[in-house]
Amino acid sequence: MEGEPTAEPLLQTQFSETRATISPEGGWMAYMSNESGQWEVFVRPFPNVDEGKWQISSDGGVAPVWGPDGQELFYRNGETMMVVRIKTEPIFTAGNPEVLFTGRYFTGAARHYDISADGQRFLMIKEGGQTEETSARDELIIVLNWFEELQRLVPTGE
Repeated sequence: MEGEPTAEPLLQTQFSETRATISPEGGWMAYMSNESGQWEVFVRPFPNVDEGKWQISSDGGVAPVWGPDGQELFYRNGETMMVVRIKTEPIFTAGNPEVLFTGRYFTGAARHYDISADGQRFLMIKEGGQTEETSARDELIIVLNWFEELQRLVPTGE
């Protein structure tokens, strides 16, 4: 932490590598790359990224997210949520991609979903259909002091 800090690329190739995420124990990095001609999910050791590379998705994949125990890697393929079982000991191995569920959920430039701490639920923004009511207005409701509002709406009886 002494001297002038310098930034160095972790990966530098002719392709685009983006949305890197480090495994919970810190030894692996999942990311997406377009090196195959379409976006796919890959894993490399971290921080020694040149010591291996494994393609995780098999038919397209974006937005990788590690499960809380590091034994699963989730990603999106179109409207489908995929999961791949991961083993890191004694060597890195990845299972076959499996479909978890399909649905129309928001996909944006940044990570657009997360996984609960127990790995059993997803937090996602579901896309709604256009109706006359929703297309006529765009509205954002912001609630200030929401703890007080919650206590007002749902009194605890104390």
